[in-house]
Amino acid sequence: MDTIKVGNFLKVLRKEKGLTQEMLGAQIGVTNKTISRWENGNYLPPVECLKVLADFYDVSINEIISGQRLSIEQLPAEADNNLKEAIEISENNFKKNEKYLTIAMVISTLIAIAIIYLLPSKAIGSNISIALIILVAALALISNTVNLFALIYNKERFTINL
Repeated sequence: MDTIKVGNFLKVLRKEKGLTQEMLGAQIGVTNKTISRWENGNYLPPVECLKVLADFYDVSINEIISGQRLSIEQLPAEADNNLKEAIEISENNFKKNEKYLTIAMVISTLIAIAIIYLLPSKAIGSNISIALIILVAALALISNTVNLFALIYNKERFTINL
């Protein structure tokens, strides 16, 4: 999705209504900075705002996402393109999240191993040393468990969204 094109289209629609960014923001419940970010192409409006904007401007969500007015003949093709793009973006976000969570699990495990390895060898066998090893192992286990649940949640959320 071309955020600049979408932003320019939103700006045109707003100006057609004779509104400032502040006036529009007040009408749809967002700040004028948010409107500015959309119109500059920094961000796309969230899904719930797309419906509000489409109703407010009397255009389709596909027209907003396409960044232009569409004829009746263009709507089906653009709807397919927009859906394909949305799925692709969702897949990329899923893969990126999965990658970051996996890296976090590896790093927490390596840190735990390094801490245990760096404990003074003289102290090994003492009660404090054993307690530290158990504490570090427990923290690594908790961290990896949280990351694993996040991976599972991410996968379920992605599957449900498709």
